[in-house]
Amino acid sequence: MKPMKKLLVLFLFILAAYLTNSQSMNIQLIPQPVEIHPMKGVFVLSKTAAIGYAQPESQRVADMLAQKLNAPTGLGLKAAQSTAAAIQLQLNASPDPRLGSEGYTLEVTSKRILLTANQQAGLFYGMQTLLQLFPKEIESPTPATAAWQVPAVQITDYPRFPWRGTMLDVSRHFFSKQDVMAYIEQLARYKMNTFHWHLTDDNGWRVEIKSLPKLTEVGAWRVERAGRFGERDAPKPGEPATYGGFYTHDDIREIVRYAQERFISIVPEIDVPGHSMAAIAAYPELSCRKDPNTRVDPGSKFSEWYGNGTFKMLVENALNPSDEKVYEFLDKVFTEVAALFPSPYIHVGGDECYKGFWAEDPGCQALMKKMGIRHVEDLQGYFMNRVEKILSAKGKKLLGWDEILEGGISPGATVMSWRGIKGGIEAAHLGHEVVMSPTTHAYLDYNQGDQTVDPPIYAGLRVSKSYSFEPAPDGVDPKFILGGQGNLWTEQVATLKHAEYMTYPRAWALAEVYWSPKETKNWEGFASRMETHFDRSDVAGVNYSRACYDPIVKTRTQEGKWLLELSAEMPGLDIYYTIDGAMPNRYSPKYAQPVELPKGPITLRVIAYRNGKPIGNMITLKRDELEKRR
Repeated sequence: MKPMKKLLVLFLFILAAYLTNSQSMNIQLIPQPVEIHPMKGVFVLSKTAAIGYAQPESQRVADMLAQKLNAPTGLGLKAAQSTAAAIQLQLNASPDPRLGSEGYTLEVTSKRILLTANQQAGLFYGMQTLLQLFPKEIESPTPATAAWQVPAVQITDYPRFPWRGTMLDVSRHFFSKQDVMAYIEQLARYKMNTFHWHLTDDNGWRVEIKSLPKLTEVGAWRVERAGRFGERDAPKPGEPATYGGFYTHDDIREIVRYAQERFISIVPEIDVPGHSMAAIAAYPELSCRKDPNTRVDPGSKFSEWYGNGTFKMLVENALNPSDEKVYEFLDKVFTEVAALFPSPYIHVGGDECYKGFWAEDPGCQALMKKMGIRHVEDLQGYFMNRVEKILSAKGKKLLGWDEILEGGISPGATVMSWRGIKGGIEAAHLGHEVVMSPTTHAYLDYNQGDQTVDPPIYAGLRVSKSYSFEPAPDGVDPKFILGGQGNLWTEQVATLKHAEYMTYPRAWALAEVYWSPKETKNWEGFASRMETHFDRSDVAGVNYSRACYDPIVKTRTQEGKWLLELSAEMPGLDIYYTIDGAMPNRYSPKYAQPVELPKGPITLRVIAYRNGKPIGNMITLKRDELEKRR
């Protein structure tokens, strides 16, 4: 072979290897599959490609795939019943025991894409994986330009946990039907299968109950206020309540149907016996004091918290457990809710119920004496057992926050552990099924970065901490752990775009925690894939936080000296800082080890760089703020 020809062959070999490696590098999936084997080559999507489904029941997923591909590509692909299409969806004639009801296999070659599953849910999740294999422009809702190709790969995938959820609170701020469906759509893209819908609280009742019309005529509306929750003025006499909204039965049916098409189960929450101020505003006779002046709260300070988990309500917000009319009321509510939501679960709250008004109520005292109840706290157990009987009569399972363990509940109740995982561990040891949703890892309303950058709230939760979550702790029989979910409370979140910002990327991290094998978790690998999904979200028009690029600032004392410690959540960042009044940049001191802070009124400014370019927000802290970072 001539030297020139040898060089050409070598060049082509290197080019082929580079292209193959480039395509493998483009496999940036969230959540990470159980098994993934990159191969040589690519599948090129063209207008001659067809989408085939072997069984009629697979048509819905095939049609959805065609819609997803056609919007950005403009290729006009159609789905049809066939076994010879270039993109083939197929249900297994003999179920693959590895895959269960939600798993799938995906094989991409240069000639064909074959997606198989035992059930339609598996095809749907395999479709989500396939879409992530396309260039980011596939996320565009309008025609885009890209090389519409997919790297060759073999994937076998199935979830670790059956409950993979996210909760959205629509009581503090009402989210429209369109907003809720958009939020559900994003959850489905990352293989979440449960949408916990917090429909009632002190700040608004959001579900139409036709037999109790005042719940939405009165309970769905509050006076309009600006400012932070907990600092707003209480309603004034005669002030009109104009802020709010609710979902009609037809709205709910439409949203439920939309979620079902995306294999998401909606779990409604009716929060009782506490957090019921909106219901009491509509029907004051349901409370102990029966105050006719009770109003839906707009975010005023209606309680005092004492820092050790105890608190006192300044306004009554709990239903009266000794009044039979309360259970008649709840029977009406749950009759309509049970008919609207196919989920086997109804969440009944049970959290943060103040018992002080019960302790003063003659009816509650008489009930305690009659039932032999010594402590007023145990009235909640009595209440929850009554509620569970109501739900059971309607074919539903009771689900509640971990406070429902107080006072005793039946073995059939399911516990959602939010005050850490301790309640979940206790519940599992008692034989209850558990959904792990601790504040420490899963509260999406917490700050994602520095308190001086993100709007301040009482706690922080970085995406790396969410990713470190382990829902099945050692010493607990994993059969009782259904899975977990993230929770987005919306006191400070009024719009869908802000909700997206708070949800992502932490919900991506939790999606991987709940789906992918525990053994494959790797923060550095996830962080790299997460950045790819930032780009995809930009194309899709989905908001997210980039707080992961912001430096973490801590201080400590040693031998009477103040030491500054800086770190980065994301791999590969350089941190530059100044304490001399200058603006930090790549010519400033680069952090390498703890820095002794000089005495006096200094100001720290710190920013992260990557590859010589600034990334993330600059953090500015005066000395008194630094000393609080111990």
